[in-house]
Formats: sequence, C-alpha cells, structure tokens
Amino acid sequence: MDSKKVASFKPIAKKKVAESNKTYFSRLTQINSPKDIKLLNLEELEELALELRDVIIKQVSTSGGHLASSLGVIEMTLALHTVFDSPNDKIVWDVGHQSYAHKIITGRGNKFHTLRQHGGLSGFPKRSESPHDAFGTGHSSTSISAALGIVEGRDRLGKSFKVIAVIGDGAMTGGLAFEGLNHAGHLKKDLIVILNDNEMSISPNVGALSSYLTRMLSSDFYQKIKKETKFFIEIIPKVGAPMSKFAQKTEDTLKYFFVPGMVFEELGFTYVGPIDGHDIGKLIDTFKHVKHNNTPTLIHVITKKGKGYEFSEKDPCIFHGVGPFELDTGESKKSPLNPQYCTLFGEIALELANEDKRVVAITAAMSEGTGLTEFAKRHPERFYDVGIAEPHAATFAAGLASQGLRPIVAVYSTFLQRAYDQVIHDICLQNLPVTFAVDRAGIVGEDGPTHHGLFDISYLRHIPNLVLMAPKNGRELKEMVRLAVNIDKPCAIRFPRGTVCNELEILGQAPVEFNKAEVVKEGSTAAILAVGHSVFTCYNAAKRLEKHGVSVMVVNMRFIKPLDEDFLISLFNKVKLILTVEENVQMGGFGSSILEFINSKGIRDVIVKTIGLPDNFVEHGKQDLLRHLYGLDEDGIYQAAISFIEKRSVL
Repeated sequence: MDSKKVASFKPIAKKKVAESNKTYFSRLTQINSPKDIKLLNLEELEELALELRDVIIKQVSTSGGHLASSLGVIEMTLALHTVFDSPNDKIVWDVGHQSYAHKIITGRGNKFHTLRQHGGLSGFPKRSESPHDAFGTGHSSTSISAALGIVEGRDRLGKSFKVIAVIGDGAMTGGLAFEGLNHAGHLKKDLIVILNDNEMSISPNVGALSSYLTRMLSSDFYQKIKKETKFFIEIIPKVGAPMSKFAQKTEDTLKYFFVPGMVFEELGFTYVGPIDGHDIGKLIDTFKHVKHNNTPTLIHVITKKGKGYEFSEKDPCIFHGVGPFELDTGESKKSPLNPQYCTLFGEIALELANEDKRVVAITAAMSEGTGLTEFAKRHPERFYDVGIAEPHAATFAAGLASQGLRPIVAVYSTFLQRAYDQVIHDICLQNLPVTFAVDRAGIVGEDGPTHHGLFDISYLRHIPNLVLMAPKNGRELKEMVRLAVNIDKPCAIRFPRGTVCNELEILGQAPVEFNKAEVVKEGSTAAILAVGHSVFTCYNAAKRLEKHGVSVMVVNMRFIKPLDEDFLISLFNKVKLILTVEENVQMGGFGSSILEFINSKGIRDVIVKTIGLPDNFVEHGKQDLLRHLYGLDEDGIYQAAISFIEKRSVL
C-alpha cells in the first residue's frame, strides 16, 4: 500500500502468519477469546487495535461491508472486552454494523475471511453464531430497549451480570431509543449505555475539562462522598432537608454548566463524558469506574468514523456500507455501466420537483442510499432528512399531503416495516396522496435477513386505498413515480437493489397506464404472471420452454394492487395453467392475490402455482446465489414451469 496515499493507515511491522488463506499479524493470532484480551497491557492493546484495523480494511476491500463504523469503535471494543466479561456480561450492539472487531476477538477471527458470504459470518450480531452476540440486530435504535429487557430478565431470575448497550448518535435520532431511555430511567435499573458519538469533535479545552469531570463524576470516591454528605446533611434537625435540596440544586447547576448531557440526567441516567473513544487507557479507566454502579449510567464517547483509513475518514458516508474497493485508492472495484435503480429514482424525483412546486422529498437518514443527494442540493427547502425515524417520516408526509403538497418518501423496504401503523392510520385511512419509493425490495444480498425486502407486498397490499406497483425496468420506474405523484391516492412503488439491466429496456415498450398489465410474450399453454425485475427472468425461462415446444405467455403485471381484473378475466378464459413469480414471501404476496381473485370470481378451472420465498428468513449471500437457491433465477423458473405443466398432463 502507498503510505503517501494512506498516511493514517500504518499497520505495525510484525511477522505475518498465514491461516485459512488469510494473513494475520502475530499479536492477533494470540487472541482466541476475550480472556486473551485481559492479559495484554496498554501498549499491546494499542498494537492490537492497529492489527484489527489492518485485517478489517483488507477484508472489507475484498468482500464489501460496513467499514467506517467498524473502524471507529475498535479501541472501544477492546476496552469493553478488557473490563467486562463476555459472554457472561452482555454487550448489545445497536444496528450491529460496527461489530467486526468484536467478532474477530470473540473466537471468530479464523472465519473472518468468510464475512458476509453465504454460509460464512454474518455482517451483524447473530445469536445463533456466537454466545458473545447477546442480541441479534440489523436495524437501528433497538439496543437500549433490548438491553433493558435483558436487565429485567436478569433481575427476575436472580442472576448477576452487567449489560451494556452501545448506540451511535445517529441511532439516537430514532424514537425507540428515547422510549428505552425513558423506561430505563423510570425503572432505575443497573444498565450501562455507551453513546458512540462520531459527529462531534472535542476542542482541547473542553476535552481537558471533560476528562477531569469524567474521572470525578464516575469515581467510587466521588459517589461515596456524595451519598455520605447527603446522609449527614439530612440528619441535621430542621435545616437538614432544605440544605440537602440546596446542595443538590447547586450540584445540578454546576453540571448543567459543565456537562453536555443533562438531557440524560433528566431521564434518570448518570451522565459520564464526553471522553476520547480512541484512548484505550481512558476508556478502560472509565468503564472500571462505572462497572460497579447499580443505577442507569450513560457514557458519552467521541469517536472518528472511519478512523485509520484515509478515504473512509474523509468520506464516511461512502464507506458506511461499501462494496469491494481498491486499497490504495479507495475506489470501487466495480464500475457498472448501467445505472442503479436508486439513481433513476433520484433523477425522476428531481425532474418532478423542477416541474411541480408541490413535490417534496423525505428520507430517514438515507439521502445518499436512496438517490436523493442531487435533489437535496437543488431544492434544499423541499428536502427533509428526518433522521432514523421512519414512523415520523410517514406521518410528517401525511401532514404535508393534507395541505396539498405531493410528498415522496424514499425508504428501504425493510425499514418501511417500522412505519406500518403510520401508513395505515395516518396516510391510507385518510386517503392522502403520499408516494413511497420502496427501495431494496426483494433479495438484497450480503446484509442478510434484517435487510432483505421480502415482506412489503404482504404488509402493503391489504391496506385499503393504497396503490402498489412494481416496475420491470428503469423506464417503468420513472413512469410509475410520475403517475403516483399525479393521482390523488397513496402509492407505493417497490424496486430492487442493483443496476438496471439494458435488456429490460427493449422488453415491451407500452407506456404505464393506471391499473393496466402488459403482455411481453404471447403463449397458449400456460401463463407466467410476474412483477418487478423478475419479468425479464421469466421471459428468458419462457424462451427456453419455447425451444422445447411449450408455448408460455409472460405478463408484466405492473400493478400488484389494484389488479387488472379485466385482463385477468380475459386471460383465464384462454389459459388455464398460471404461474406467479415474485421476490416476496409467498404468504400474503402477489401470488396470494391471484388466488384470492380467482376464488372471489368463482373460477373453477384455473390452476395456479405460486413461486416466491418460503416461510423462513433468507440468509445472507450474493443476490444471484440466493435467487438460484430459492428457484427465482431463470433455471429455477424453467424447472418449476416444466414440472407444473407435466403434472397437469398438458405436454
């Protein structure tokens, strides 16, 4: 690696050891469990932090993953495992995308080269993967509530261990985090919350003062003196109680002046910090001081996202979730010629905003990921990033729509799950024209079960008033967004993660019309009804069937709800064997809607086979591999069609 290009990344020069086709530095090969961490002195821990950065950067450059967040918490991770006793003590990672160092030092270092690969290590904490993963995560703002539940379970069962929730400042924007804080403060339970703040910076003066206050406020001596002083003051006849209140008020006033965490104090937490999250010694001292507290404690830790790798430090958003990249330049190893679906969505959203002043865009801390960066630059007064608060985003959009605006909410399928009640109660019940651009619908890939968008058809299509669409290609995506913004109904448009396939652009050119399906291939033996990007896969499978003398029609349904009923009635009069294909769970999905329609119309002579995902959570792995495993690639659909038709003795 060019040291001039990556000045801040300097792994120590020690003898390398090859293991499992990966290269580890000698210090790291000595670590097989957290117990080994406790044997290291401060200098050795600092060396280990460098080695961990080296391993993580190299692995993520190969497999992709969440780099910046993991690099920012390495020292904190080492300090946690030095002071606390995992897995007896429970460390709950919020989101969990920052847990790579934790995985390596908890006995999974020899498997780290399998990160995010099918059958390998998950990119997030996973209870079935290791006892050191106290709680499975993948979505944000869950750690405090989960940790508090673990605390209450511990106390009710009479057990004794510490529980630590590690939450980032971004996840703190989620309402669930404050619900957990509020309840924890009310219960006054023995819980430690570490606020990993990677946005603030500490000036030298504030840093020195806060370092002193941290030592003072967290020390056993201070806590003992505080309790004993309060006791002796209160036993003074007549004046004791007023003096105690005055002393408490004076202490609070000083803490309000010096300590930036009184909001947490008001919620019932003892606030400690801020402290330097890359100073292992200070972290260890602080954790040791608070370890014996028996009331809620919040430790405010300042870290640098992406620390140790120049490119991730400069652009932590890009390196938050990144694909394979070149170590020396930080540039992506993949340069797709075709545009991403989210890019095309961003283009049409901006185009509509240029044409119509009523159009506004909303995102929940995902402006780059949803393609709205240019919209935000061009129309900042009409762009709203509400933080990690999907329920608020939905209800906020409802309020905007009630005043005549046309809000577009850009959200990942798996995150829209969090706003389910708001979609029903605040939007659809009032029939407000809010458009949801549901990105990452279907199989997402290496991020696994917490991120696959496999439930949105099931949880959206049964809501009254909602229009649900799925484009087969980029052109249809743009036409659907335009259509949605211009009709007076709530709409959701689901589209996949990844690039747009050029071949899809030549597959059918009929413009999108409300509630109208499109036949992309004629056929007479059977018909495949497909939604979304699966249309092209089904088209290829049908062409293979045609070579074997089987004539199969392929229909791009476009509208999952409402169905094109006139077309379906006409189709069922001609074709009696129907296959439905979707990247969604079969239960309650698109195929179910076809079965329900047939039943409602009393149709008796049409046989339907549904193809989709089974009733289980889909593991992590590359998109193409998972589609093959679940029969959603060309070969899987071809084989399913052959089997289905042969069983009906049609061939």
